[in-house]
Amino acid sequence: MLEAPLFAASGKKQGGFALPGDYFDGTVNEPVMHQAVKVFLANQRQGTHATKTRRWVAGGNQKPWKQKGTGRARQGTTRAPHWPGGGVVFGPHPRDYTQDIPRKVRQLARRSAFNARAREGALAVVDGLDFSAPKTAKLAGLLESMGLAGKKVLLLTNGLRKNVYLSGRNIPTVEVLPFAEAATYNVLWSDTVVVERGALTGDAVADEHLPTPDVGPKVTEVPLKRTKRTPSAGAQKTVARAKKATKPRPDNDPKGPKPKKASAKKAAPKKKGAK
Repeated sequence: MLEAPLFAASGKKQGGFALPGDYFDGTVNEPVMHQAVKVFLANQRQGTHATKTRRWVAGGNQKPWKQKGTGRARQGTTRAPHWPGGGVVFGPHPRDYTQDIPRKVRQLARRSAFNARAREGALAVVDGLDFSAPKTAKLAGLLESMGLAGKKVLLLTNGLRKNVYLSGRNIPTVEVLPFAEAATYNVLWSDTVVVERGALTGDAVADEHLPTPDVGPKVTEVPLKRTKRTPSAGAQKTVARAKKATKPRPDNDPKGPKPKKASAKKAAPKKKGAK
């Protein structure tokens, strides 16, 4: 069974801590770790690099000189790849570098990285990190008392600890992550891995004492009252004109529509066989 030194929150060494055997079983698979690191670094690439071929370089529409009679080699454009300022042959273009590996292979690589650090004696356990407020000096003093000043340290917390993260964000050689989010690359990048004890024992995440923001006096919302709008004079005239136009007129109204007279002529019936 692998053991790691146990430190108090003040940085004082308290003895040894037996690492859980179901995870720290001593398995170290280097080819799998190499594969996981390659995939991690490939997924960090944005793939936005781009070069211009001869079709995208501006200019070069006119021949540099005439085809014959100069004694020089024939040229068609100054944007050819062999000309200065011309296009680029086989240059990089935007592409996707994303790779993936099976989930069990990724888990094996992560477990192998932790076991490698534990076997090297580069893994330490801290009793608890209770930061009531972000304080870089407090975290730097803790690492100095543990003998890790100036080393690349990966600090893994029990769940998300905002104050611990903010405390270590300004230290260039310290990276703070939750234990469940640490990848194989993060473990192998560091010289020493410091794990919070609760992350290994499965204890519940302690609540952080975050200050309550001062939002000022409570403002009560007053519901808005709907007021009846009075239409303008022009709108009133338009409405009155529309009502007057739609009102039916009497039959004796001289302005009313005249009835259609029946046509006296009737269409002659078509004879059979007529076109």
